[in-house]
Amino acid sequence: MQQVRTVSRASRRAARSDVLGAGDGRCNWLTSVAVLLALVACGVSGCAEPAPTPDDARVFLEEAEARLLDLWVDAGRAAWVQNTYITDDTTALAADAQTAVIGATMALASEAARFDAIELPQNLRRKMLLLKTSMGVAAPVDPVLQAELSQITTGMESTYGRGVYCPGGDGEACLSLPEMERLFAQSRDTDALLDLWTGWRAVAPPMRDQYSRFVELANAGARDLGFTDLGELWRAGYDMPPDEFTLELERLWTQVRPLYESLHCHVRAKLAEEYGSAVVPPDEPIPAHLLGNMWSQTWANVYDLVGPARSDPGYDLTALLETNRVDELEMVRFGERFFSSLGFEPLPATFWDRSLFLQPAERDVVCHASAWDLDYESDVRIKMCIGVNDEDFVTIHHELGHNYYQRAYQDQSPLHRTSANDGFHEGIGDTIALSITPEYLAEVGLLTRVPPPDRDLGLLLRLALDKVAFLPFGLMVDQWRWKVFSGEIAPEAYNEGWWKLRNEYQGVRAPVPRSEVDFDPAAKYHIPANTSYTRYFLAHILQFQFHRALCDVSGFEGSLHRCSIFGSKEAGTRLNTMLEMGASQPWPDALEVITGQREMDATAIVDYFAPLQVWLDEQNANRSCGW
Repeated sequence: MQQVRTVSRASRRAARSDVLGAGDGRCNWLTSVAVLLALVACGVSGCAEPAPTPDDARVFLEEAEARLLDLWVDAGRAAWVQNTYITDDTTALAADAQTAVIGATMALASEAARFDAIELPQNLRRKMLLLKTSMGVAAPVDPVLQAELSQITTGMESTYGRGVYCPGGDGEACLSLPEMERLFAQSRDTDALLDLWTGWRAVAPPMRDQYSRFVELANAGARDLGFTDLGELWRAGYDMPPDEFTLELERLWTQVRPLYESLHCHVRAKLAEEYGSAVVPPDEPIPAHLLGNMWSQTWANVYDLVGPARSDPGYDLTALLETNRVDELEMVRFGERFFSSLGFEPLPATFWDRSLFLQPAERDVVCHASAWDLDYESDVRIKMCIGVNDEDFVTIHHELGHNYYQRAYQDQSPLHRTSANDGFHEGIGDTIALSITPEYLAEVGLLTRVPPPDRDLGLLLRLALDKVAFLPFGLMVDQWRWKVFSGEIAPEAYNEGWWKLRNEYQGVRAPVPRSEVDFDPAAKYHIPANTSYTRYFLAHILQFQFHRALCDVSGFEGSLHRCSIFGSKEAGTRLNTMLEMGASQPWPDALEVITGQREMDATAIVDYFAPLQVWLDEQNANRSCGW
């Protein structure tokens, strides 16, 4: 998720030397004479500043990247400490480091404007845009306002990371967010679920005014860079005009919406059977606290309530991990071994020494899982509070996907050391996770017997409750933010706008009346952390498209949901070729390398879940669907 880009100080000194040139005494003397003669000539006749050239642009970008590398490493290390040792001091240090990045990036982006009017090679023009969109936030040119913006963003993230809920009030035993999530996954007591749901959201209202001020400052910074608001700046980073990208998202959603609506209809009907139609009325959105997830973004935890009769998936991955005495560290080893089976080098020793795998008892940390790149040589890490369960087993593969991507593109120039688009970065690990099939679990010794094909329906439904259920949530989070940034949703309507979109896209409603005293968007990490969310929607599209293509490369024949690319060096080679490109080419080029297609295509999801769609249609035949 969060990716911090850094290099060693020796490498950075070398980079600056290469850019600026060491020179020798004779060359420096000749240069000084030439400059003096030019100044004399200008004093006599007057000189206009020469128009910049493409070579000037190239030098500017090289110097800009060398400068930013130093700042990225400092900000990355400060952010790591702030995330893993939350105190007022570490928050202040992270804010200062982020302020330096923002200030330098804004200054460089403003300076880049002098090249706007000249014709540049496409690779340089694209790099100028990457410079402007390299941050998730822009800031005004005023250093005081830049510092204020950094303090707000780091402060909100720390507030979220420190958040707890004390059911008995202050002084009583309090629950961390991971503890609440585990209870949420297991409980079927509607009163207890509602208490947890509302209790966690008490963390958010103190951030409301801060967020409103953040929007003001970030929008001002975006306008300074030539964008109408921060949302347009975000959408500009996808190798197409921002308005076209918005239409592209709707096109992809249209491809998968019928499958989602069928799933929603079935889940609502089964929840009504469990809790009664008074709690889950037909033809209405589903109450958000009944879907097994604190944000009702995935629904796999209610599989036991909505799964088909006599169609047990045949195994319980959480139970398998416990039975085989797999601990948190060994779960990460399983992920590493998967990538190794594709031909990737093992993770460095520093990964195991420096990552955060367990929630510390003695200090506050941000438990939200994330992958980090703290130097371009070997220092990749993950940060998460691992639990021994199926969800975290998959999450580990997701985060390692980031790390292997980061290692693959480390030889690209700095602005290209990221993914083809941010959906690619989020989608790689999830592509690997689609290969966690019964056959794979048997091959690695976790499962003794592969369930027969007649159990596939249960497997598909469980996965759909995770992947398909997520799609509208993945889309609407940034729909809300873009409307906030544009002013369409005003600060006095933040919560109303949030629930309107959740109703529209997800068919999910708040379980109790909410007002503008509340600030429910900030109860989701990515809002206070200012992490764009469209990347996750795109990742859920791309992972199935990648999976279908890699299964073809590996020579697999059969149903797509039974394919595992574990052990396929052919698939690994195809994957690594794309990963090594980083952002050096527009994303359609990277997509073509791995899939042969130049357009994102959600039909791979439809293909994957085709047997489930048939079953859902049968179940919903006499039901009233929609909301």
